Amino acid sequence: MQNQNLFSSISRRRFLQTTASGIAVVGSGALFNVSEAAKTATSSAPEPTVKHLFDSLTEEQRSSVAFDWDYRKKGRGLLRTHVNNNWNITSPEINSKFFTADQQEMVRSIFEGIINPDWHKRYYKQIEDDNGGFGDNQSIAIFGTPGDGKFEFVMTGRHLTLRCDGNSAEHVAFGGPIFYGHTGTGEFNEKADHEGNVFWEQALEANRVYEMLDGKQRVAAEIKRTPTEGDMAFRGSGKRIPGLPVTEMSDDQKVALQKVLQKLIEPFRQSDQDEVIACLKKQGGLDACSLAFYTDNDIGKDKVWDNWRLEGPSFVWHFRGAPHVHVWVNVAESADVATNSPFLLRNRS
Repeated sequence: MQNQNLFSSISRRRFLQTTASGIAVVGSGALFNVSEAAKTATSSAPEPTVKHLFDSLTEEQRSSVAFDWDYRKKGRGLLRTHVNNNWNITSPEINSKFFTADQQEMVRSIFEGIINPDWHKRYYKQIEDDNGGFGDNQSIAIFGTPGDGKFEFVMTGRHLTLRCDGNSAEHVAFGGPIFYGHTGTGEFNEKADHEGNVFWEQALEANRVYEMLDGKQRVAAEIKRTPTEGDMAFRGSGKRIPGLPVTEMSDDQKVALQKVLQKLIEPFRQSDQDEVIACLKKQGGLDACSLAFYTDNDIGKDKVWDNWRLEGPSFVWHFRGAPHVHVWVNVAESADVATNSPFLLRNRS
């Protein structure tokens, strides 16, 4: 999508809504509390605000947070597509004197545009619990030139990697791999109920599917060892995916799994939800996937599985709920799409 217009994401989103017809998704993409400098941004997409932010940067600021589209960093490969559970993509914190108050507000506006408004309160709780407040221990980077070809905004911090790309990254959902997580009420949540964890409801929805499985299905779905959580590489078509194949589920179980998928994509803006669904349909839909529940690290030994994974040929949604929630997401139309084979630098919780 060379020289893609900032506002073409609207028509792209309508296309995706058409291709995703018949598959329910929830949420919307409205913005609120935008800064004065960001008021010209549309209410449906944060991409114009990324351009306003980019245009406002001084040369000094650009030298620290702006990069070429294909910029590579030693030890991290293609920096634009890197992901981790706890990292800063650049050194300046959002909530620092490096950025003006108006720039900080534009970053907040972009963040709120990426997230489903119904999830703003919960995401802010995660940020407060794990980072101390919005902008603390969080950083941004902009790749490419907004308004003139491909571009991508990336926001990172503890338990956070989010992207806003104006659909510059073709055939990939979210603009590349993302991460979300939450410690909850303690540094390590050793309670089986994950009290206060804003993402735990996703695991509960998946466990409702497990409860519907018969004995033979449970044997297939239960895997003894959780894979390395940073392992998000695609297996590709025709490869066996560990766990219970969705094709071996009954119709009512598939309906319940659809609810899991809806719960997984719910925190994000509608256009990103649509892209996930479109990518999944390209590889065969949920019928091409398998669902796995990992029996190690079962907090409370209650068989409410803390670690589980929904995976397809080019779809990875890995939920690690022990000792607290880490979720790794990598979705594309096919395994042929390069997503930099994201890897974990080190687990810093």
